[in-house]
Amino acid sequence: MQKRDYYEILGVSRNASKDEIKNTYRKLALQYHPDRNKAPDAEEKFKEISEAYAVLSDDEKRLQYDKFGHSGIDSRYTPEDIFRGVDFGDIFRDLGFGFGGFDTIFDMFFGGRGRGTYGPRLGADLRYDLEISLEEVAAGVRTKLEVPRTERCPTCNGSGAEPGTSPHPCPNCQGTGQVQHTRTSGFARFVQIQPCDRCQGRGVVIDSPCPECHGSGNVQRTRKIDVRVPPGVDTGTSLRMQGEGEAGPDGGPPGDLYVIVHVRPHRYFERDGDDIVAEATINIAQAALGGEVEVATLTSKARLKIPPGTQSGTIFRLKGKGLPHMRGFGHGDELVKVVVSIPRKLTPRQRALLSQLAEELRERPD
Repeated sequence: MQKRDYYEILGVSRNASKDEIKNTYRKLALQYHPDRNKAPDAEEKFKEISEAYAVLSDDEKRLQYDKFGHSGIDSRYTPEDIFRGVDFGDIFRDLGFGFGGFDTIFDMFFGGRGRGTYGPRLGADLRYDLEISLEEVAAGVRTKLEVPRTERCPTCNGSGAEPGTSPHPCPNCQGTGQVQHTRTSGFARFVQIQPCDRCQGRGVVIDSPCPECHGSGNVQRTRKIDVRVPPGVDTGTSLRMQGEGEAGPDGGPPGDLYVIVHVRPHRYFERDGDDIVAEATINIAQAALGGEVEVATLTSKARLKIPPGTQSGTIFRLKGKGLPHMRGFGHGDELVKVVVSIPRKLTPRQRALLSQLAEELRERPD
């Protein structure tokens, strides 16, 4: 299901200030928080507005969203990263909900997914920005990307322990990776769950760390990755390379690599969807008498027929000379705008001929 626009979810304009966004979220949180609203869809609505607030209240995430939409957020941040660093605490305390740190808000939304239990976890996704030319958009391109990333340590196979040894359950958290803190205030009882500081949330302790990865289970490498960019892409197109992201913690599977395409401006053509737009300059004789001129296309040259009496600014269409349709067959067109060039300097003969023409036009105007 396609996600709704974050600004639409909160009901604010795209140039809303951070204070306006925060105040709007505060009101909506009061309306939809599951502790207060028992409607069947209240929890989902609360999650939706909280995700929108988490993105739009953070300058970097908001800039990414404004540029690339949901694909920019999904390709760069995991669900956990979206909420990381966002302070819900003061809002929820003011509303009387009694929680709001990162751990509690994430656990509320995702049930502690990816946190607190030792075991393989999915690695983070990576983003690579790739710039290509308009000619490469027309033909498609295969290229190699040099991507720095973490990979599973080949010495310990991701366990983090020296070969011949094994991790053992953490005695502080009994292998859960979490410790629980409880406090009371009047009749209210608040429980906060945090990562174990002994094992840093892994649930295990390594007595003899691997000498290559120093106990992390992963090593840093730079890999050359083949990527095929299909014809017809546009700036902002996201290409997903499954399994080419960061290695997962504790031997988990790797995340994905998202290649974001940027098309360089062209010195001659402008793009209009799958059409390309160009200009062709003709002289006054060609405009008046007609003829043929040679114009450039993205792949070769083409002959353009100029009818007699063509006016400056007239646009001609070369069918099928544009860009390929990315999701379908066929191509766009090339639109050629004709510009009539008026000479700034004339030879005596040219001046005499034009004077003669001017005289005849005065006697027999069109």
